[in-house]
Amino acid sequence: EFKIELIPGAAPVARAPYRLAPSELKELSDQLQELSEKGFIRPSSLPWGAPVLFIKKKDGSFHMCIDYQELNKLTVKNWYPLLRIDDMFDQLQGSSVYSRIDLRSGYHQLQIREEDIPVTAFRTRYGHFEFQVMPFGLTNAPAVLMDLMN
Repeated sequence: EFKIELIPGAAPVARAPYRLAPSELKELSDQLQELSEKGFIRPSSLPWGAPVLFIKKKDGSFHMCIDYQELNKLTVKNWYPLLRIDDMFDQLQGSSVYSRIDLRSGYHQLQIREEDIPVTAFRTRYGHFEFQVMPFGLTNAPAVLMDLMN
């Protein structure tokens, strides 16, 4: 279960949705539908709300990102040490068999603690939603995922 610990006295942060191109709006609609069908998001009516933007991938598809910059400023940081890539390569020295695991939507494998769900809210032209699973973009998400994998 993913916990979001806020600094004492943190007040809800809400920002207006960013303007999106027509192609991004279509992608947003499709991705919201998919996230909703999978049970990853639900409608929200609470005061928190971050804007959405899209990053174009190398293959031309879009990656939906929630701009959690303001929420991240209010979050107590988890200082779990992330592995250095050169240390990881050193561990592979002398190996003869290698494998690779693709953690497709790895962040979405972790449930968010119920009382923390409202702070993950995001605003779009199509509504106000909140994540029930760990979304990409939260400051402590990489450290928590790495800790679980180790």
